[in-house]
Formats: sequence, structure tokens, C-alpha cells
Amino acid sequence: MSTASTRPVPKPGVLAIDTYVPGRSGATGVSKVYKLSSNETPLGPSPAALEAARAAINHIEAYPDGGVTRLREAIGRRFGLDPARIVCGAGSDDILHLLAQAYVGPGDEGILTEHGFLVYKIAIQAAGGTPVIAPETNFTTDVDAILARVTERTKIVYIANPNNPTGTYLPFDEIKRLHASLPGHVVLVLDGAYAEYARANDYSAGTELVSENENVVLTRTFSKVYGLAALRIGWAYGPAGIIDSLNRIRGPFNVNTPASEAAIASLADEAHLASSLTHNSEWLEWLTGSLKALGLEVTPSAANFLLVHFPPETGKDAQAADAFLAARGVIVRAVAAYGLPHALRISVGTEEANRLLVATLAEFQGQVND
Repeated sequence: MSTASTRPVPKPGVLAIDTYVPGRSGATGVSKVYKLSSNETPLGPSPAALEAARAAINHIEAYPDGGVTRLREAIGRRFGLDPARIVCGAGSDDILHLLAQAYVGPGDEGILTEHGFLVYKIAIQAAGGTPVIAPETNFTTDVDAILARVTERTKIVYIANPNNPTGTYLPFDEIKRLHASLPGHVVLVLDGAYAEYARANDYSAGTELVSENENVVLTRTFSKVYGLAALRIGWAYGPAGIIDSLNRIRGPFNVNTPASEAAIASLADEAHLASSLTHNSEWLEWLTGSLKALGLEVTPSAANFLLVHFPPETGKDAQAADAFLAARGVIVRAVAAYGLPHALRISVGTEEANRLLVATLAEFQGQVND
């Protein structure tokens, strides 16, 4: 008797992958929604980027440039990098997956941190590998914990710096210490999705480490500070060998023309970038102080969001706070899937959204003055 399946069956491991669930975009029963769940810039994209995207829409009958040449050259000029060592993708998520596809297979392992971006685990599993979780210390990447989990099967290590959803960062000396102790065949991926926001003197996105080594890749995105999330555009800078591998397996037209043109215009609008960073710096500080004044624990952040903790023993847990905020139109991010069931991730929003958030949490905490 035949044992063949009567329908297609995915390869082993696919059905074991937990589906990525993005931050909510809305709430029922409220007239106005303030979305603070996806770390989007409240200032929106550069007007020049919008104009460039609209102009490109007039020619969508033509395929994009498969090599994304103009954008790679613009990135190279902006950051002083060799365009030949840059690859672009449909968001940096695209590149994170490509890296796993190129370097991880069945029997291999990939390392991510305890509260690291969920896409890393998905990428490793989708490639047939086994995710290995390294504990964090005070919600921060722990280099020694990562190194203790490196084996001969380790092929890739993903580090978000600053990290999502904790907002913490690893000083560059620690990044260099990690790299120095990794075997040469292990790819170290430095995810700099929030790199623009990090202002500490001991922080570096890591371009120099990439330039000097054969096994380090830096990924960046236009989704956050540049405000192009809906267009899906990201890039990576890496050694020639790794970039060659990614170009062999990526989609031939994985970046659309409106996205690449908007990204080029965004890089040229330094005034808009400066305004976005100033807004974030001022309101991140204000939110941190205001939430702490309500008696809430806030993890120090180097990004454009805060990890806010709601101890369950207080009777006012994160789930209740999330529901209370949503009922008033303030949408934040539950992070139980990241191993943080007692916390919420809250993006920096407009002044109106930020003030409403604090006022609503003050009410939730029972600290509203009559």
C-alpha cells in the first residue's frame, strides 16, 4: 500500500517555524489611532523621497535595474564604501534571509541572543539550520555567552546593535572582541537597522570591521529613520566573497524602482535626517524620564523606542496596560514572543502621541490628579 502523501508536504522544519507577527496597526472602537508599535519615524520620509518615488511610478512598466547601481553608488558616496561590496534587498530582512540561505544548511547552527530580532531565528530555521540562543545580561548582548555556544557546527551569528526590542547596544570594543574569538568560517552579521539613532561615543556600526575582514557583514535599512518602510528597501556591506554569494541567490529584481529612487533622494536630504534624529533624541529622553516618574522601569535605549516593564506582582501587568492603551487609541508592541511577557515596546511618536501615551499610562497607574 502506498504511503505517499495526498498533498504537497513542506520540507522538514518548515512547519516548526513560528510565524512572525508584526506590530498591530489599529484598534477597534476608537476614532483616532496613534501607532507606536512598529518603530516608524513620526516625521515621515523626506519630501524629496516622496517626489522621487512618485516620478518613478510613471515608469513602472519597465523592470528595475537588477544591479541597483545608482543606489549602491549613492550609498558608497554617503558612507565612503566600495559600491561593489554593497548588495541591496527588499528591506534588510531580505538580506538577513539570504545570508542564512547562503551559509546555513541542515546540521548547521546559527546563534542569536535571548531577546534578539525574531527574523534571525526564522531565517536560520528556513535554511534548515538549528537556532542556538545565547542569554543576555541586563537585556544586553553578552559576548561571553555567545562564544560559549560556538561549536564546529556554528555558521552564522546575528547581532542587532542597537538591539530590537530591548534598545540596548554593545560597545564597539565588545563587537571586536566577539569577532576576534570567532572561527574564520563563521559569518558575523551586524544588523544596524537602528544605527543612525545610536549616539554613544563607544558605539560603531562596524563598517571598519567589515572592511578589514572576510567574515563580517553589516546590514542597514531605509525603513526606520528614513521612513521608507512601505517601500521595503535595505542594504548590506560585506566582503567581496559574501556579496558575490548573495548576488548569486537573490532575486534578479529584488528592489523596485520607486524604492531605490526614494532611497537615493533620502540619502541626499541631510536636513530631514537631522530633524528626525533631533526629534528622537529629545522625545526619547522626555519619555524615559516621564515613564520613570510614573514608577515604571524603563530599559535605557540607544534606538527610537523604549522597553517598558510592568511587574506582574503590582497587579498592573503588561497585558492589562496594552489593552488600556489600545482602548484609548494608543497602539504599542507586546513582546511576549521575544521572551518578555512583562514588558511593552513603545516607539517614539509625535509630540501629541508621546504626551497622550504618558497621560494614559498615568491614568493606568492611578496617578491622575483630580
